Amino acid sequence: MGKEKGKVILEGLKAEYPDKFVKAENAFKCISRGNRIFIGTACGEPQFLVGALIEYVNSHPKAFFDAEVMHVWTLGLAPYAQEKFKQNFRHNSFFIGNNTRTAVNQGMSDYTPVFLSRVPELFNRKLVTIDVALIQVSPPDEHGYFSLGVSVDITKTAVENAKCVVAQVNSFMPRVHGDSFLHISDLDFIIPHDEPLLEYNEKVPEEIADRLGKYVSRIVEDGDTIQVGYGSTPNSIIPHLRDKKRLGVHTELLTEGVIELIKEGVITNSEKSLHRGKTVASFCMARADSYDYLDDNPTVEFRRIDYVNNPLVIARNSKMTAINSALQIDLTGQATAESIGNIFYSGIGGSADFMRGALLSPGGKTILVIQSTARDGEVSRIVPSLDPGARRHSHARRYTVCRHGVRHGLSDRQERARARHGPDRYRASEIQALADRGGPKTGI
Repeated sequence: MGKEKGKVILEGLKAEYPDKFVKAENAFKCISRGNRIFIGTACGEPQFLVGALIEYVNSHPKAFFDAEVMHVWTLGLAPYAQEKFKQNFRHNSFFIGNNTRTAVNQGMSDYTPVFLSRVPELFNRKLVTIDVALIQVSPPDEHGYFSLGVSVDITKTAVENAKCVVAQVNSFMPRVHGDSFLHISDLDFIIPHDEPLLEYNEKVPEEIADRLGKYVSRIVEDGDTIQVGYGSTPNSIIPHLRDKKRLGVHTELLTEGVIELIKEGVITNSEKSLHRGKTVASFCMARADSYDYLDDNPTVEFRRIDYVNNPLVIARNSKMTAINSALQIDLTGQATAESIGNIFYSGIGGSADFMRGALLSPGGKTILVIQSTARDGEVSRIVPSLDPGARRHSHARRYTVCRHGVRHGLSDRQERARARHGPDRYRASEIQALADRGGPKTGI
């Protein structure tokens, strides 16, 4: 649907529902002290509404006393996490982004550790109540339906449970098929404002991506259904799957790399056992040209996170291949993607759900990708044991990949033997050298 047509329909709805179309400051009057405010996810964040909210607080400093701002995570500005607004807002996220990490670790913001697939249940059971939802939607169709576009995830459920829904209508937001639609009757206030969506396309250095991608491409087979996790490492290695055929996609996050493979015909979804012919995701973090590709594309469906990330749903995809990353891994196979020691870094997210689901899938497999060093090679991410305080995930991984090669799960005896060479006798750099000697087939 063209942008101009959407604007014409919006004007018609404005005449039919004049009370819903207000200025942002008037919509914010529905917020009371102590309310919980939900904000749309990542690239779906309504930037204009967030900025207007802060302007409103500056002019009405007592209006939002002790309000809680909640979301999955933010890529845009997060002024509500700043110390000067600590009397007005308490920030709480289900996943930690770059712009809120410091606030969380300094105790100025909160992090709620939970599998993303379980968050909608918290809303539905009223264990976490939502007073106000600030969201971003596409222009409406002739039937009065708006699309949540690149952020269905937990946003759809938050809207259904919110007492007041404030929607920024943005013609840059694509109309995405699936479980993304909201009728005008679902919205309390509508604020039209066009602005480019936030973009994400972070990558690792090309040399590392090439080596990791080469190893991952040996594991992924024609006809596999893939999931690609959040982060620069998984996104950077996806282009190395260009020589594959008939891949399918069932993933929490739709990335730039995956969309490029769809455009190139590598991903066809023709052999999927669930939702054949459809790319299934829950939200998207990419660039503007990818958002344009999603607009009114019937081959792509976005669904709620409690469906997409349900391990039993994931397992219904035969040859399900889950590709995720970690911050640190030890010689017994324990890994963390959530924290570095006691420092919170990201969150539980959905990788655990996909790891479990892939292992239950007929012919399924899991791939954990890790950069073997950090800080320009000064620190090894492969260690004798995880740093004290690290949030541990002991998934039954089939493959671990770093730039030194691929390791296919070792027996417990072999793991213990490797571990004995670690803490007592070697520094981290020497342990890395031990792993290097294993070569591309067995070295970590």
